[in-house]
Parts: sequence; structure tokens; C-alpha cells
Amino acid sequence: MPEKVVIIGSGPAGWSAAIYAARANLDPLVFEGTVKPEMIPLGQLAFTTEVENYPGFPFGNVRAFIESAVDKDRHWNLPPAPDHKRDGVYHYAVQGVELMELMKQQALNFDTRVIGDDIVDIDVSSRPYKVIPASGDPVETHTIIVATGARANYLGLPSEEEYKNKGVSACAVCDGALPIYRSKPLAVVGGGDSAVEEATYLTKFASKVYMIHRRDELRASKIMADRALNNKKIEMVWDSEVTDVIGDDVITGVKIQNNKTNEDSELAVNGLFIAIGHTPITGFLNGQLDTDDKGYLILEDLYRSTTKIEGCFAAGDVVDSTYRQAITAAGMGCKASIDAERWLADQGIE
Repeated sequence: MPEKVVIIGSGPAGWSAAIYAARANLDPLVFEGTVKPEMIPLGQLAFTTEVENYPGFPFGNVRAFIESAVDKDRHWNLPPAPDHKRDGVYHYAVQGVELMELMKQQALNFDTRVIGDDIVDIDVSSRPYKVIPASGDPVETHTIIVATGARANYLGLPSEEEYKNKGVSACAVCDGALPIYRSKPLAVVGGGDSAVEEATYLTKFASKVYMIHRRDELRASKIMADRALNNKKIEMVWDSEVTDVIGDDVITGVKIQNNKTNEDSELAVNGLFIAIGHTPITGFLNGQLDTDDKGYLILEDLYRSTTKIEGCFAAGDVVDSTYRQAITAAGMGCKASIDAERWLADQGIE
């Protein structure tokens, strides 16, 4: 018998869709992915430390609540609790993995079923549709919710990987306000609109922001470029590329090379923000759902989650090239689940 709802992906959009679908008695099945560069269990937030901008989790001793809420057999996945105290009182925000484990637990509480496998293909040529996992038999389903997210592009340096969550980030809005970056010199890599947005945002907290760009002019739109060039706290580092990230326990600087003179130098910074784009995880769809020129799924109705294939819905960063925030992804997951529920009802599928 076909599934009613199969959800592909396990970030904020996926788990929110699962919670709503489960509470609507749709008995959802979630494919959460495996530890690969593409579908990451718990989504991109699994790479994030403290999350200060997700509503409902103010500073405090959040670990006590998390340990009471999440099944003990998954406590191994929880990162160490930050040791931030003020006057003897814990004062830290929920961490990315903690937040996602809470979302997963909430979905499990309503009997959501979870398979730890990647989906490598789908077949929407006829109903019921099929999703094909990397291992195991194809699964038939009446509806599909694609919530696979978008992977941040990095430079590919071994040292960059080493210092992720220790000063290297791909999201200024997510991490820029953290205490480790306040009143410190920071660097942004990139030259497009997103890089300018990241750099401008960071000037609210940093003592200085260096924009490292491999060309001698920004690719950003003129209004955005002017915003960076006229900001006294932003200094341009032209014709340069980061070749290494250096530090101790946390980042203390970057090595850069001028690609015109081949001159090497070091830049003392306490944070490196990579703003060279994102790659939506849509390759496994093999063109069966429409994408834009950047690979993001195209919605038939921007106010809903519908794709060109009836019964196939999409939510989260896989369709969102603008915001890419946990809270917007979660809201889109809610919409996708409600859209799927209503579509099933219209088809007389109970």
C-alpha cells in the first residue's frame, strides 16, 4: 500500500512538515539522509553552534530541558554544552544539533517513521509516485515533500574544515552576533550581493570587516557595491584569495595570496565568513521538477509549496535563495504539509 506522505530531508523544513503531517494522521515517512556531502541528517544546522535567532529558546541552561526531552539513546549526538555563565547562572542559546534533535523528537512523539538513507532518484511519471533510496526497495507514495535544503559553498581548504564553528562560518546572520565575533576584526570572502550583505551585517558587531575578493571590482549590483565601498568599517582586499586558515583553538587569521603579483601575506582576523553561494540539493531529482538557473526548485505558486507535478511539494532552502533561515524553512515545511494534506483530501485519499 502506498505511503500517504514521504518527506525527503531532515532539516527544519523536513521535521516541521513531519510534525504537521503526523498530527493530521498522515503517518509520514522521513528519509533523513546519511553522513554525506549532500543530504545531511538534521540539515545544515548540524554544522552550527549556538542559534540565537530561533524564537522560543532564550539564553539559559537549555541543556537541562534538552536532555529531558530527547530520548536518551540519542544523547550521544548532543554537542558539549557551552560553559557560558554570568554570576553563576548558565547563559547560552540552543545549539544547532540540539535544536534539530528537539524537532526530530517532536516528530517522533507523533509516531513519524524515519529511515536513515539518501534518496537517489524519484519517479513521478505515474501515480503512485516512487522514491528510490540508496539501499532497499523503491517506496511508493501518493505525495512527496522535498526538503533537502541547500549546501553552503566553501573554499575547499583542509584548514577551513578544521575551523568550522571555531571562527569559520557561511552565515553572518546566523553567527555574526555571537560573542566570539564582537568587537573583533572579521573577514568575508566573496564579491556578490550576498557577500556585501554579509559584510554590512557584520559591521554591526565587528571592529573591522575585510572583504576579500579575487577580482578588482565587486560583482554585486551597483547599489550594493556602493554600500560596501562607502562603509568606513569595510576594507576591500582586491585580487586576493584565501589560501589557508590559521589559529589555535579558534581562528586567529588567514593567509592570502594576491593573484596578480603572487605575493603572500597574512591578515589577522577572528572570523572568516564564506559568501560564495549555495548549492541546492536537487541533483537526485534528475530534472523531474523544474529548477531555476541556480538549481533551486521552482514553485508554481509563490504563496504555497506546489511544484509543477501535482502531489509533489517543496519547502525550505531547496526553494529559498533569499532568506535561508531555520525559521523560514520551518514555516515552509508547515505549508508543504498542509498543502499535501489538502491535496490528498481532494483526491479522496484517507
